[in-house]
Parts: sequence; C-alpha cells; structure tokens
Amino acid sequence: MHLASPPLALGIWVAAALIAAETLAVYPLRHMAPQISLGVVYLVGVLVVSAGWGLGLGAATAVLSTAAFDFFHVAPVPSFVPGDPRGSAALAVLLVVSLLLASLAAQARSRALEADQRRLESDLAAEMARALLRTDDLRSALPAAATFLAQTLGLTAAAMEMNGVDRHGSFPVRDDGGPLGTLAATGLSPATRARLRERVVPAVEAVLSAARDREAMESALKTSREELRVLAGEQAALRRVAMLVARGAEPNEVFGAVVDEVGQLFPVDLANLCRYEHDGTETFVATWGSAGERFPVGSRWPLGGRNLGTIVFETGRPVRIDSYAEASGALSATARETGLRSAVATPITVDGRLWGMMAAGSRREQPLPADTEARLASFTELVATAIANAESRARLARLADEQAALRRVATLVARGVVPEMVFAAVTEEVAQLLSIDVAIMGRYGSDDTVTFVGACRGMAGCTSRLLGSGWSLGGNNVSTLVARSRCAARAHGYPDSSDALDVAVRAAGVCSSVGTPLVVDGHLWGVVIAGSTSELPLPSDTEARLASFSELLSTAIANAESRAALAASRARVVAAADQTRRRIERDLHDGIQQRLVSLGLELRLAQASPSRCAAGHERVLSQVAEGLASLFNELREISRGIHPAILSKGGLVPALRALARRSAVPVELDLHIERRLPEHIEVAAYYVASEAVTNAVKHAQPSVVNVELTARDELVQLAIRDDGVGGADPARGSGLIGLSDRIETLGGTLQIISPAGFGTTLLIEMPLGRPGSGGMPEA
Repeated sequence: MHLASPPLALGIWVAAALIAAETLAVYPLRHMAPQISLGVVYLVGVLVVSAGWGLGLGAATAVLSTAAFDFFHVAPVPSFVPGDPRGSAALAVLLVVSLLLASLAAQARSRALEADQRRLESDLAAEMARALLRTDDLRSALPAAATFLAQTLGLTAAAMEMNGVDRHGSFPVRDDGGPLGTLAATGLSPATRARLRERVVPAVEAVLSAARDREAMESALKTSREELRVLAGEQAALRRVAMLVARGAEPNEVFGAVVDEVGQLFPVDLANLCRYEHDGTETFVATWGSAGERFPVGSRWPLGGRNLGTIVFETGRPVRIDSYAEASGALSATARETGLRSAVATPITVDGRLWGMMAAGSRREQPLPADTEARLASFTELVATAIANAESRARLARLADEQAALRRVATLVARGVVPEMVFAAVTEEVAQLLSIDVAIMGRYGSDDTVTFVGACRGMAGCTSRLLGSGWSLGGNNVSTLVARSRCAARAHGYPDSSDALDVAVRAAGVCSSVGTPLVVDGHLWGVVIAGSTSELPLPSDTEARLASFSELLSTAIANAESRAALAASRARVVAAADQTRRRIERDLHDGIQQRLVSLGLELRLAQASPSRCAAGHERVLSQVAEGLASLFNELREISRGIHPAILSKGGLVPALRALARRSAVPVELDLHIERRLPEHIEVAAYYVASEAVTNAVKHAQPSVVNVELTARDELVQLAIRDDGVGGADPARGSGLIGLSDRIETLGGTLQIISPAGFGTTLLIEMPLGRPGSGGMPEA
C-alpha cells in the first residue's frame, strides 16, 4: 500500500466536467444574484481540482474557469472581451481568488500527503518492529521485513542484511556510528531515495538496533537460564554428596556417589576416582560410564608417560588433555581404545598431601568446556573432606585401641612382672594393632650378635627358627640396620643375601619389616620388630606406632634391671656386713681373746706361786702390762676399721688427713668443704676413700694418690685418682662393686675410669638429702 496522486488525465476530465457543470449552474442563478458575483461558483471546481491534483492543474482550472465565466456570463456574451470595465475587474478578482484558492488547496493537499506518508512510515516502522522484535532469529526475519518495506513504499524490490556489504546504491544502516547492516532497493526516484535516506533508514536503524539488542538479551538470558539450570543441578548434586559426607558415610560410598553425579552433570562419557599408591601406581577406586569397563574398580596402573594420572602426580595441579593422540603411557593407550578424545583431571589433596585425582573424559570431537576443572574441584573438595573424616575416625579408633594396648602393657610394667611376660604381651598387642604377621624382639650382645628373646606371633615355625639363638649381625635385616644406626629402620624385599639372618628371615616368608631400638639407660639394649608376609610395604606410620611400645619395653627392662641390680646390691651389702662381722669375730676370737686368756693364766700362775721372788713377779707383771698394751693397740686398730673415733669427733676432713698420714703411698688432699656433712655422707665418703686408697696400694702400684672433695649446693663430689697401672674392672673383684653398692644405697653414683696403663679415677657423687631406708648396715 502506498500514497500517490490520481492520474492527470482523470484530473483534466474532472476539471472540464466541473467547469461545464459550474457554467450551466450559473444560468439559473442569474435571477437570484448579480450576474457579476456568480463567478464564485467556479471556485468550487478550482478547489476540488487543486485538492485532488495539485497546484498546476488547479491553476489551469482557475484560468479556464475565469475564461468560461467571461465567455458565457460576462457581457457581451459570447465574447472574451468584457464590455464593461467592471466585468474586467470582476474577472481579474475571480482569477486572483481562484489562483489563491488553488494554491491554498494544493498546500493543504501537500500537507495531507506528507501526513499520510509519515503515518505510513510510522505504521511501517511499527510493523517492522513487531516482525523483527518477535523473532528468535533476526537474520532469518530480515528478508520478510524487506519485502514488506518494498510493498509498503511501492518499491520494485528491497533487501536488508545484518553486517552486509555496502554496495553501490545501498543505504548503510548504522548503530552508534558503527556498521549495523545495509538496506538495498531498486526502482527509486530521487524523491523516494531522499525519503528513504532521511526518514526510512533512521527508522530501520532504530528497529534493527533494538532487534539486535533484544536478540543479544534473549541469547544472554537463555545462556543465563542454562547456567542457572546447570548451577542448580550442580548445587543439588553437591548437596547430596555433602549430606553423605556429613553423615559419615564410608569413603567408597562417597566415591561412587561422586562419579555418578559427575557423569550425569557433565558432558562426559567417563568419570573415575584414583588413589596414588606408595609403589608408583594408581588404583581406580570408583568409575562411571561404559568406558569405565576398561578401568574396573580395584585395578592398578603404573604411572609414567604423558597422561592425566602422571601429570597430576608430578605437579599436584589440575590438568587437561584436549587430544589423546598426543598422550602416552599405558593409561593413554587404553583410553584411546575406548574412544576417548579429551579429558580433564583435578588433584585430591587430604591434609596437605596428594591423595589421588578425579578425572572425566569425553568421546566428542570438541574438547571439554574450559570450566570443567573448576567444576570438578568442587566435588574433589568434598571427596577430600570425606577421606579426611574417615581417616580421622580411623585414627581416633586406632588411637583408642593403641592407648588401651599401651595401658595394658603399662599395667604389667607397673606391677613389676617378669620381663618375659611383658615381652609376650607387647608382641601380642603389636601384632593385633598393626595387623601384621610377625612381632618379635631381640637383645643385642657385646659380640655383635642379636638374640631373639621375645615371643613371636603369627608366623609358623618362627620360634624354632629364630628364638633362643644368637645371630651374628650382618646383611640387610632390620636388626642389623637398627644396631648400626640406633634409629628406627625398615627393610623390604630381602635380596638373595647369604647372611644367615637374612636367609632365616627370607625362609620364614617375611617380605617387609620395621624395627625400632630399645634404649635402656642410654645404651642400645635391643630391637622390636614388626614384619609382614605381604609384598606391599608396611604403612609409613609403623615406626611411630611401634616406638610407643618400645618406650614401654625400655621402661620395663630398665625397671627389671634396676630391681635385679638393687637386689644384688642389697645381697652384696648384707654379705659384706656378714663378712665384716665374721672377720671381727675371728680377730677377737683368734687374737685378742686368746691373748687375754694367756695373760689371765700367767696372772693366776703368779698368784699361785707366792714363793717367787719379787723380781719374778715384776717380770710377770711387766709381761702382762706389755700384753695389755698390745691388746689395746689391736682393739684400737679394729675399732678404727669399724668406725674411727676421729671421724665422729672431728669430722670428715680430719679423718681423711689421718688416712693420708697412715697410707703406705703419698696421698695428696684437695678438700673444699667448710662445714660438717651429714653423718651418713661422711661415713660413706671416708670408707670409699679408705677402700680406694687401700685398693690402689695393693693393686695399682701408684706413686701418688689424689683425693679431691667438694660440697656445693645439695651435692657432694669425691674424686680419687692414682697414676698406677690402671685396667681396674669391677667385674673381676668385689672391692669396686662394694663401693658402688655403698654409694648407690645413698642415692649416689660411682663412675670408674681406668684405661690400662693410665691409672684409675673414681668419680663419686652423693646427694646431701636424708639417707634412704636401704642404708648401709652397721658393721
């Protein structure tokens, strides 16, 4: 539909008809009005023609109407020359008025046409807006809109394109100064071209821009809705998995749920979870999808090459493979066989350590979306939490069991049961807690041997093979490794060694073992061993868990040895006291008592022989007096050996000085005490010094003996050194053992340093506190 002027021929016919009709209409009016005024009738035709066909035809109609009025109605009739000047004036007025009226009608017509055109253009813009703004595909709707524009504007043809080529004769459609498209049309007049450029193209620009913006908004909204749908599904999946984790479900249940959720949410054909092992392999713990048949749960694959598992293991970061043609390794080859083209994987980190990975793969030609790694990470975090929770529960349960076992063993230790019972209890508890096949303990000998003294659990023939025999250290067994390093050690896969102990362990079927040292009073006493017949290494925490029992065993051994040493010390003290009493009794009986009896008999003989001369009695009395003096000296020596009077009266310093004066070798004193010490300390220090000087004189052949005494704070320190032959060994005599017993009874220590050829040094320390209940018996 378009606006246009009626045909000119029709206008001419209408003008002629109107002039004729107006001429005829004037005749009946001559009798009603002045003849000269009837020219107004012709104005109707001028108005109609001007309104219908414009100013040109209207002016012509005005001229012809004036001529017709002049010829037919202005005297003289019929003539074009008026006879009266008033007629000429009337004709002139009619002509001018007709022309003015034609001009006014033409302007009104032009404005009406302009209004119709603008209305038409508005309707065109509205229709195009409705057509283009309602479509979901703007480009496909443009041809129909161009056809409608051509029909509406009366064009031969029209075409619109988005981002089209600016051809000659086309109109560029722009948006904010930038190219938006083109409008091309044919059969255009200059006026139509100007009209299109000035009014239609701007409207098209506005409509196309709005349509393009709407299409972009619709696309963004659609994408947003899709993302929201995906996000909602993902959040629901994460919520379901999180509920499993919060319920404390077993990790395997969580693993299966996670791969199922990932397989359903992501555009993938395979989803799996893998755990890294200590032997450089990865184990599939959960899988989803038909491709998972080639990677069954529980299967192990070696790491190596360029594939997801190896790269994640080496870097600890997310990784993707967009084309398996570039991958390598056993896993990649199998993945290619299943038709996988691309895959991504994210690490699973538990408590700061790399536990495993989660992977997803696709058979599609296009790679997986760029956000796949980030979305997978949300699930791996839940998996890591589930694993950490399960491990925490396992650790708590294991800790509770371990504490209960340690408490049972500690109770045995506190009760002071024999070490063999403690050994048996420990091996039983260790085997149960660590779920191992072998638990045994050994004691090191001074000749580089180990004797297995503890019970052996869980391995057939262990007792007959290992227990009760002294094995020479050597080879790669943990007994030897612990003895060399004094630290925990482990061995795995015993090689073909000819060492006897290695052969025995290998024959017993042990493949992996861990040992921890038993340290008693600062020296290496033995070893506790946990072994397994499995080809897999023992867990990495075996050493730490075994060490707890080693500490209890060390305490039990130390307690047992302390009790044995204390019992032996007390027995030696009692034996020494008994020996001292027997010696005093023997000295009194065989010496002083016999002398007293002899002197008594002599006095009785003198009494029974009054006839003797005074000189005889004097000789007898002189002999008795000399015997009594000798007996007095002997009693004084005996009493000095028991407890010298000078020690009680003067204290330790005078007693040591007296000891030095009586010594057969020079004794140099360096005494740094300014007060009396407790009696039990003075007695012990005096007798240790006396015994040490006596031993030096008898055995060391020294040229001088140095005695140094210091008392500071709550400790007494006594050092006795000689420059004799050295080589003193407490095990070869009871003298040094007796000194050690006396010192240890008071809570002190005795250290003996006696290298052969470099003299002997005794270092004694005694606390100044009250003596213990186990004091030295009085001699």
